[in-house]
Amino acid sequence: MEEIAIEVKDVHVIYRSMKSFSVRKSLGQIRQRRDCYEALKGVSFTVPKGKIIGIIGKNGSGKSTLLKTIAGVFSPDEGEINTFGNRLSLLAIGVGFQSNLSGFENIFLSGLLLGFSEKEIRRRLPEIIEFSELGDFIYKPVSSYSSGMYSKLAFSITAILDTEIILIDEVLSVGDINFREKSYAKMKEIISDHDKTVMIVSHSNASILELCDDVLWIHDGLVKEYGPAAQVVENYEGFMQRYRRRHANDAKKGQ
Repeated sequence: MEEIAIEVKDVHVIYRSMKSFSVRKSLGQIRQRRDCYEALKGVSFTVPKGKIIGIIGKNGSGKSTLLKTIAGVFSPDEGEINTFGNRLSLLAIGVGFQSNLSGFENIFLSGLLLGFSEKEIRRRLPEIIEFSELGDFIYKPVSSYSSGMYSKLAFSITAILDTEIILIDEVLSVGDINFREKSYAKMKEIISDHDKTVMIVSHSNASILELCDDVLWIHDGLVKEYGPAAQVVENYEGFMQRYRRRHANDAKKGQ
């Protein structure tokens, strides 16, 4: 029987925002209008230990929300997520760093949040800094970093401070070409370790097919399909071709 690394049960995530308000002076009251958007609508699946799972779907389908909910950045409004005590890291632009701290300080902060001791972090610190290729920028505030520099630091921390579960949200496509190639090679090295469980959000179907065992297709907050990578990607590409044709025809009719 396969050991399960991630279990997601009937997860719902709802975004709430206050769009506008008006003051009713006669009553001295504020009337507020709250808009809700359900990003995940009852998502359920399991990921066996050691599997590499791709997550695909059109923009706005809930892919990044799903990763961030598994990582604990968001709390589900309903449902449960179990990672069975495994240490987990999330690679995503804009998540995880304190912008007022330097890259050097954020290495320690990230490592401690991942459950590593200060001694473990110090031991791996030179390798993290060297891999990041940031040079003296490692001592500057992260707020001064470009998105490429940010992704270099994020990837370097996750690649060198190994966790049992790695969640990756598009960061393999950010940065200069040399670093992308290096990080891609490093990721292939990491996921060749059968004790690692990896989930990757990517719009590159070629990367998904090369790296992943199975694929989870999310559509409008629901699981559309979950199965062997080649089969799911083929079905997704056919669906998207029909989707784009339909929207192109609707646009023509509206002219």
